[in-house]
Amino acid sequence: MDRLELLEAFLAVAEAGSFTGGAARLGVARALVSKRIAALERLLGARLIARTTRRVGLTPEGSALLVRARRILGDYREAVEELALSRGEPCGRLRLSAPMSFAVRHLGPVLAAFAQRFPKLGLEVVLADRFVDLIEENFDLALRIGDLPDSSLIARQLAPVRIVACAAPAYLERYGAPREPADLARHRCLHYGYLSTGRRWRLERAGRLECVTVGDELVANNGDLLAAVAEAGAGIALLPTFIVGDALRSGRLVRVLEGWETPRIALYAVWPPGGRPPIRVRVLVDFLAGRFGDPPYWDEGI
Repeated sequence: MDRLELLEAFLAVAEAGSFTGGAARLGVARALVSKRIAALERLLGARLIARTTRRVGLTPEGSALLVRARRILGDYREAVEELALSRGEPCGRLRLSAPMSFAVRHLGPVLAAFAQRFPKLGLEVVLADRFVDLIEENFDLALRIGDLPDSSLIARQLAPVRIVACAAPAYLERYGAPREPADLARHRCLHYGYLSTGRRWRLERAGRLECVTVGDELVANNGDLLAAVAEAGAGIALLPTFIVGDALRSGRLVRVLEGWETPRIALYAVWPPGGRPPIRVRVLVDFLAGRFGDPPYWDEGI
């Protein structure tokens, strides 16, 4: 039996915390994974995994092997990718997590062009606005928007992200436009439920920062829904320009509190630590950076 396959089975089970999870990562039957782990333990003459009814844990020997297995398999995969890249053909499979609204609006054409450029590199894209656990959920790479919390993840900024307050002309004709951030407390505000500051909207202009607590008349966890509600004239939304850029350019939405924006955040690519990222990750990150940049195309004309 291929010894690299035995190590891959061990690594998958150790990182997933179960034989079932490890089998899912590898795309093989649970019985086959169990067979490979048993073969590895016989080969090394040591028990590596302590089995329980619900989860598996590593023995001291297993913990020591885990460090080496990650390095050995990482070096092997990078060697294979380096050889493929020398022929101009990166190969393998890459699992990517991306935020819903950004991906639906902007990622499709980029990934289509990427697939044409690197046809032997497969992609699996999972859309989710939550911050996934890259290691536990077996992602090679994630796109994230916001201020990154301190972590061991490696990050590269791909583009700045502007967030502005906006409303439909019909709403402003009926209720008037706020002149200062404090005026928002008297308006119907459409609130993004995953905002890191809760219902406190933070706006700044020329170094002056204002914080306003808005109502909860409408809260949603999707920016596209909030943009649609705002376009229908139901309130003021605080949304990124990569969602509302087209509506602002067409006049379906207009900015309020001109000159006031949230503190700048950014779009990042993040990946797990551990030396140089795999070539499949590097080529995708470079490709994304070349397509977005500073300033990004979605900010043109607004």
